[in-house]
Amino acid sequence: MTQDHLPVRVPLARERRGFLHVLAQARRNALAIIPEIATQQPIVSGKMVRRFHMVMDPESLRNILKDRADDYPKSPEALNILRPALGSGLFSAIGEHWRWQRRAAAPVFTRRNVEQLTPVMTEAAQAAVTRLGAQAADGPVDMAAEMLRTAFEVIAAVTFSHKTGIPRDLAHRAIENYLTGAGRVSLFDFLGLPDWVPRPDRLVPASELRRLKRAADDAIDAHAARALDEVPDLLDLLIDAQDPETGRRMTTPELRDNLLTMLVAGHETTALALSWSFYLCAFDTDVQERARAEAHEVLNGRIATGDDVVNLPYTRQIVEEAMRLYPPAGFLSRTATAPDMLQDREVLPGDTIMLPIYALHRNRLWWTDPDRFDPDRFEDPRAIDPFAYLPFGGGPRICLGMSFAMQETVIVLSTLLSRFRFTPVPGRVPEPVLILSLRPGGGVWLNLEPI
Repeated sequence: MTQDHLPVRVPLARERRGFLHVLAQARRNALAIIPEIATQQPIVSGKMVRRFHMVMDPESLRNILKDRADDYPKSPEALNILRPALGSGLFSAIGEHWRWQRRAAAPVFTRRNVEQLTPVMTEAAQAAVTRLGAQAADGPVDMAAEMLRTAFEVIAAVTFSHKTGIPRDLAHRAIENYLTGAGRVSLFDFLGLPDWVPRPDRLVPASELRRLKRAADDAIDAHAARALDEVPDLLDLLIDAQDPETGRRMTTPELRDNLLTMLVAGHETTALALSWSFYLCAFDTDVQERARAEAHEVLNGRIATGDDVVNLPYTRQIVEEAMRLYPPAGFLSRTATAPDMLQDREVLPGDTIMLPIYALHRNRLWWTDPDRFDPDRFEDPRAIDPFAYLPFGGGPRICLGMSFAMQETVIVLSTLLSRFRFTPVPGRVPEPVLILSLRPGGGVWLNLEPI
């Protein structure tokens, strides 16, 4: 199969390069850190400022993320990037502070609570149909921008009510600006300099972040004082959450950190999964038609609901394959705090453990023809090693909102495929760009034909 018959892929480095060269490239696209050999080997080790091990071996990943997770906390580099915006919420807390928050928040994302929130996803899918229908005749549409808008409306609506929420434009602008700036690889982060040393990319959005945090505190106070709606939103559930072991509840700063974490993770991951899914459906018309036939049979002209998701397995497989080829969190990192062995590699305390999910998902040792788009890989989930496929992470820190995100992606994708035919725009192929997440650089521009 030629490259012309494969979806877009960034060529990875085939020769060794110096640290400053890699860093300069990585500030634009962090995929530059990953060598091509990482798609062919289980572990790649070396030294770049400090010793590192780039791990693509499922058994070793199970050890790092699950069996000995406490010995592999999130790296200082990752925390330097995340904490100015997300504080010490679930995404960035470590140790016992993370454990008690996880125990308290886990019931918030039970199946029952997620199902109660799916009507908001249906409303967002309906709004997207109306919006795209009005744009379709005017030329190509950037589906990446549209899916960011759709996903943000969903997470904002389910997180807090309109009367006590954060202003949508402030939240969207502050989060987007911070992710774009803070996610860029910083030389200071790789050198391990402390947080108080200024990072130029993070100075610009600081005032917006302060306004966003004040708005979050106001929303929390307003929620705590209001009468509970018949269906509680996520913030209601979080305010009432408590650690079942100690009875501890979250303070306002802790609630704020987790509220902002939900806003960031809850729309970015979903929007990216949808954006890449639409690109791939336009790339492969046979897949698109098969998914459309499934949607027509199940929906019969309706907007999809939460009850329909179980009957849309092929649509779900498209999303899963999109997240394999373009994982939203394409690169994670940990720091070893205890001696260990990963296969034949000796790990010492202080070693950087790189988890290039992008390379894991395209590794030839675990995937057949890994650069090919094939949703049928996920027809039988039991055939896939859970630590060879990590779009939501793994082990005790696996994403709490995973089922929420999958419900939303299937509802939106099936609805829009049933209403529009998507075709590529010549010369406008998105470039996978890894900053903090794996985004479609240049957007996902597609032609839409109403059906």
